[in-house]
Order: sequence, then structure tokens, then C-alpha cells
Amino acid sequence: MVEIAYKEGALSSKVKRLIALAAALKVGYTNCILAQTEKALDEGATKDEIFETLQVLVAMGGTTGIAESLRVIKYLDELGHL
Repeated sequence: MVEIAYKEGALSSKVKRLIALAAALKVGYTNCILAQTEKALDEGATKDEIFETLQVLVAMGGTTGIAESLRVIKYLDELGHL
């Protein structure tokens, strides 16, 4: 099921990973947040695309979104993407 969900289709695999990142951030599951960030990068997502995904999350999730988004920013920094 996972392979089917993320394969290229009407939405690119990269966009699907960014959507998955936003969903993981919304539920606050750290391992999934980090994994989806890495998978989005693997699919070619830029830091700017990831930051825009975080912006949408914050717009929809308020302060909870901010707290969870900091995990992604820290992870990108650790990976050398900032």
C-alpha cells in the first residue's frame, strides 16, 4: 500500500511526501516527521518547499504547528540543508 500511495501519479511523489510531512506534523509523531522530511528530500524537495509546507501547517494548526515545525528545521540543520 505504501508503494502505491507514494508512486508518481496525478501528484508527484515529492508532493505526496510533503503532504505526508504535513500530516505527520499535525499528529505530532516525531519518527514519522523525520522520516517524511528525509523522504521529501530524497524525492527532490527543496528547503523552500519544505518551509512552505510548514507555513501551511502553521496556518492550519496554529501554535501546535509551530512547535512541531521546529523539529523539521532542526533536522534540516543537522542534515546541512540550512
